[in-house]
Amino acid sequence: MLQGLDLFIFIAAIVSTKIIGSLACQKDKTSEDYFLAGRSIPWWGVAGSIFGTNVSANHLVGMMGIGFTVGFAQSHFELGAVFAILVLSYLFLPVYLNLKISTLSEYLSGRYGESISLLYSVTMLILIIVQLTAAFYIGSRTLTLVLKDSYFAMSYNFGVWVLVFVTASYTIIGGLKAVVLTDVFQSFLLLIAGIVIAVLTFRQPEIGGFFSFLNQQELAPLAEQKMHLYLPSDHPNLPWTGAISGLMILHIFFWGTNQYLVQRALAAKSLKEARIGALTGGFLKMLVPFFSVAGGVAAARLFQVRHPEQVVASDDVFSYLVDMVVPSGYGIIGIITAGLFGAIVSSIDSMTNSASTLFTIDIYKKYINKNASDKNLVRAGRGLIIAIVSFSALLAMYTYDPRSKENFFLVVSRQSSYFTPGLVAAFFLGMFSKKANSKGALLAILACFPMSLAINLFYNNFLSNIYFMQNIFGDKMNFMHRTLIVFIFCVLIILFTDSKNQLNKKQEGFLWEKATSSSKDTLSRLLKDFFIFLSGIVVIFSCIAFKIISTKIAALFVFPYTLLFFIIHLKNEKIRMNIKNLIKEDRFYAGLLSSFTMSIMCYFY
Repeated sequence: MLQGLDLFIFIAAIVSTKIIGSLACQKDKTSEDYFLAGRSIPWWGVAGSIFGTNVSANHLVGMMGIGFTVGFAQSHFELGAVFAILVLSYLFLPVYLNLKISTLSEYLSGRYGESISLLYSVTMLILIIVQLTAAFYIGSRTLTLVLKDSYFAMSYNFGVWVLVFVTASYTIIGGLKAVVLTDVFQSFLLLIAGIVIAVLTFRQPEIGGFFSFLNQQELAPLAEQKMHLYLPSDHPNLPWTGAISGLMILHIFFWGTNQYLVQRALAAKSLKEARIGALTGGFLKMLVPFFSVAGGVAAARLFQVRHPEQVVASDDVFSYLVDMVVPSGYGIIGIITAGLFGAIVSSIDSMTNSASTLFTIDIYKKYINKNASDKNLVRAGRGLIIAIVSFSALLAMYTYDPRSKENFFLVVSRQSSYFTPGLVAAFFLGMFSKKANSKGALLAILACFPMSLAINLFYNNFLSNIYFMQNIFGDKMNFMHRTLIVFIFCVLIILFTDSKNQLNKKQEGFLWEKATSSSKDTLSRLLKDFFIFLSGIVVIFSCIAFKIISTKIAALFVFPYTLLFFIIHLKNEKIRMNIKNLIKEDRFYAGLLSSFTMSIMCYFY
């Protein structure tokens, strides 16, 4: 039961969130102060807000549930994101910040025209509603289970409205600054909660510690081993072929072209602060596979031993695990519940703030009130927040079943993938190809959803009947495979629709070379280094697959191999290789982050 010290800590966390949000609620002088915090956010604010926005209850609860049912392969959703963080930091952010845009639709407006900009804004608002609805659902579902025997016991619907009230209050008043500061605090709570429950889980006698559990997994029959990253290509949920292809497209969308995450970096003091913040968020994400996904795998072992007859829905694993391994009355349940609450709130407030920014700048100011003052813009943004959280709350109550057995994390990822490949293609080609034009981009984005449906139907009804295809890709088209196919079609549509169209000088300014004042040699060198590095990685993984080297040896080798490429890149720019210079270089930290990631991907092959 949540009582005594546990209850005190939980209430203190809620009150602290409100206080921090209220203290940040200053009178904004301009709309930029409200929507972008005056572009004054330091690196730690970017890191905390990015992490809190990305790693929400979806991860603390949803990813643990997939770890419970599927296994450690779910970690691809975290590890693969590192590649996208590098794309954001070194390809997209220099363009966005040099152009001083407030929304990503402003980039599309300058590069392609107003029709693409409006289409992006509308699409993003739809996706934010989808994500908000899911956040209200999993947040309320988990809170009602955790609080069911406490003084705060509540129904599912009431829990949804509690989340609406808490998050909307300071987000409406305080704008992005309030969101960022509360996100930093909530990220701290989330990390503590996740690590505490993981430590308590792995300390159970049936588990015997993390490394003891890994040894148990190695000795178990192959069918029962769940601590491997790479599942067969025909796996219905997490095929390895999809994880290194279509899932990467989704990562790039989320980290590079998604308004509600990128907005945190747009509000940074400088490009360097934005990069360090994004990379720090990446380091924090490296913890998630171990406290959430691996914790779910260990929970499956605990349930198998202690309650073999009990059937637990994947989205309820977190709640049942807390009840099983966490002692009450010591404040630990209070800390975990506070972390869960912070995880829920940090994603909701970020999405609502970004939705209001998109609506106000790209729709209200352009099409509803062209002469709107800063005061009118802020008022319109606040009104949108009230409307969108109310609508999403109603959808959460009437479209989601709080007793559902399906894992919502994969459901939401699947839903989003119907819209995103065309957007990624439009941004990428808009920056790196002069052939990309508004007609092609518009057609690709509009065709994305029907094309996705058509590919699903064609494969599921025809191609899956061919033994060769079924043997490789399974009975049903996995959404990651489909995402890659649709992305390729979108790229072709953009490149070959009215390809002779010439860019004007303004549009040329939105190309990567022009916006960053870089030469073609810079990009060519980056691509050359990347393909050399990738060739080496293919060799390393081939050696693991053919059992030429062990996963542990590969993990030890790949770390310096990866870091070496970043150091060579710095040396080519004539940067002196000493500790004082390295600790000042964000690219050195990017190398460390990439090295850790590649080592993990080898070790858990």
